[in-house]
Amino acid sequence: MYALERRLFSEGHRSVAGVDEAGRGPLAGPVVAAAVVLDPEDPIEGLADSKKLTPKRRESLLAEIEGRALSVAVAAVGARAIERINILQASLRAMATAVRRLDPPLDYLLIDGNKKIPLDMPQLAVVSGDSTCACIAAASIVAKVVRDRLMERFDRRFPVYGFARHKGYPTRAHLEAIRANGPCFLHRRTFRGVPGASGAGT
Repeated sequence: MYALERRLFSEGHRSVAGVDEAGRGPLAGPVVAAAVVLDPEDPIEGLADSKKLTPKRRESLLAEIEGRALSVAVAAVGARAIERINILQASLRAMATAVRRLDPPLDYLLIDGNKKIPLDMPQLAVVSGDSTCACIAAASIVAKVVRDRLMERFDRRFPVYGFARHKGYPTRAHLEAIRANGPCFLHRRTFRGVPGASGAGT
């Protein structure tokens, strides 16, 4: 998991941030991005793609990341902005904002996926980076846990939708709740499955 970071360190880079997002696929809620700079002298064991970890393990690793990483930052872009600029651009905006919130100086970014983010600094997009790169895996865990906590909080405000269970993803129960109650302000109205959706946001 640390091979890419070690290569960058050997090339002279000293502050490498991993960047990832959570929440591209749901029908409701924000997309949340995280950026993490790990300490190369203090590797965290057990990092992996957040989707492959249990909620309990994600929470445990989040505590380790927050306690041992050199810098951690998060950012979110909400449903209205997602509707205006589409989910890809919203994800890139959230990731760029998270990076800007890190303690400087940074000299390299590793981004999960195949798109670079709109920042003028050296960076590499890594397909499946959350499964192969430690700092990206750490960012994926932070983004996932932060977003899940937000959706659990929204569930208390809008209990009819069951956000605590599905986190806004298009489960059968969620789709039935939307049909029965209509969408709330958290729903992305350009996404298929939301009444009146154009499908443009998917």
